[in-house]
Amino acid sequence: MTDGTVDRAELDKFRAMAARWWDPHGPLRPLHLMNPTRIDWLLGQCRAHLTWAGGRRPLAGLEVLDVGCGGGLLAEPLTRLGATVTGIDPEPANLEVAREHARVAGLAIGYEAARVEDIAARGCRFDLVTALEVVEHVPDPAAFVRAAAATVRPGGLFVLSTLSRTLASWVAAIVAAEYLLGWVPRGTHDWGRFLKPSELAAHLRAAGLRPVGLTGLAYEPAYERFTTCRDPGVNYMIAAVRDAVGGSA
Repeated sequence: MTDGTVDRAELDKFRAMAARWWDPHGPLRPLHLMNPTRIDWLLGQCRAHLTWAGGRRPLAGLEVLDVGCGGGLLAEPLTRLGATVTGIDPEPANLEVAREHARVAGLAIGYEAARVEDIAARGCRFDLVTALEVVEHVPDPAAFVRAAAATVRPGGLFVLSTLSRTLASWVAAIVAAEYLLGWVPRGTHDWGRFLKPSELAAHLRAAGLRPVGLTGLAYEPAYERFTTCRDPGVNYMIAAVRDAVGGSA
């Protein structure tokens, strides 16, 4: 069953894991391993395309929308880096975890149970919009990108991370991560919903944004970490801007 850009069956998967969002050895372990590299690359894009305050709080003055925020794995570090963050997720169980973790950490983050199209319909606009490991779980990626893009201010930035639909991603994200390593529960991913970078870039352009950055993410088992790489054939990140003046295609 779907509700706009939300697939209720997908929400059920994450509701079952909600209590373990912040367990680095739990079912969301891949996100914990990716997070330092994802944030580092995201900050590089912010520095290149947004106002950069520098210092220990380089995102000061920026308003951020974290779409599909889950338990707050991205929202919290962005807040510590100075941003004013709104995190949205259609699954209330995720937000309960996110709010409690932020409360204990002493962080002021605005969490809301909402779909991105709800935020867009209100006319809310942000300097930075993020959707990390989200688009592969939605029923209509074009509609999702269009709604999220509508929340990006002129001159603003949209950053996504996801998986490419390749044989390599099927082996790594499904065979290895779900069946061999047991990193995530079986059935977490649907390979048919993975988007190649060219497909996601086309959705971004159709939504009025201009792709400006792309990187692959590669797992290094010897160090149990992810690093950026040239090959976006498994995990990748893409950034796009809404130009302040004129068209963006």
